[in-house]
Amino acid sequence: MANSKKLLAGTTGAIVAAASLPARADWSLLNMPVGVSELSREIYGMHMLILWICVVIAIFTFGAMIYAMVKFRKSKGAVADMSMLHNTKLEIAWTIVPVFILVGMAIPSVDKLIKIEDTTGSELTIKVTGYQWFWEYEYLGTGVSFYSRLDEASNEARQLDSGLDPEAVDHYLRNVDNPMVVPTGTKIRLLLTANDVNHAWWVPDFGMKRDAIPGFINEMWISVDADKPGTYRGQCAELCGRDHGFMPIVVVAKPRAEFDAWLAGEQVKAQQASTGAATTVRVETTDGGESVRLAKAE
Repeated sequence: MANSKKLLAGTTGAIVAAASLPARADWSLLNMPVGVSELSREIYGMHMLILWICVVIAIFTFGAMIYAMVKFRKSKGAVADMSMLHNTKLEIAWTIVPVFILVGMAIPSVDKLIKIEDTTGSELTIKVTGYQWFWEYEYLGTGVSFYSRLDEASNEARQLDSGLDPEAVDHYLRNVDNPMVVPTGTKIRLLLTANDVNHAWWVPDFGMKRDAIPGFINEMWISVDADKPGTYRGQCAELCGRDHGFMPIVVVAKPRAEFDAWLAGEQVKAQQASTGAATTVRVETTDGGESVRLAKAE
């Protein structure tokens, strides 16, 4: 009993000492973010439910083990109860109880998995293509598409012997020249593929990550809460080559009216770019024939 009290006192003292130390990190970073969408919150809620179930199981299991080792150790003259070796009722109990626990965990998990894969009701579809080492976003049915690369300030600062201080660069290695823009309060379907090697599109605040594989189309959906416009950052989560670390993802969520205005402006730019592109010009030759050449319209 004296040893048990010493062990308990020592453990309690260690916990109190650790708790009294000054904070060295943001403890919120030890857990996954809650996110800014209904789906991400449900994933977080499922994660916390399973976590606490595991904590209760761990406390019960290891508590019983520690109690048995301290209370019934050989030094105290304990003798093993051989009748426990083949106790049918006990074996049935420790088989049936875990089965019920696993089934109870599986039912809500399957419900979430089905919801994750359900892209029906999407109001906007964006095709996302991964390249070494940048992204292309194509807003299907709108004529709008653009590339999204690491921003110039980060690209310059990352160069060897650049003489630039990375800490002076805003959102170093996490900013792009052209962010993906989405409307809030809207279910958005993403079609993901790649042009060269495997990539993975991942923004933690959306609670979703999906691989982009050459020759395949994967899909997922995101929806930013209507009251949470803002800028959300992620990165390629697949080791896709030498510059894998320089392939950030930036998503700007705008209220629907602002998004519609942005999209209309991008459509005008796309139309101007297409009309200002090469056009066919027919030129009469000296022998009475015609030659065809391409000229850029001014």
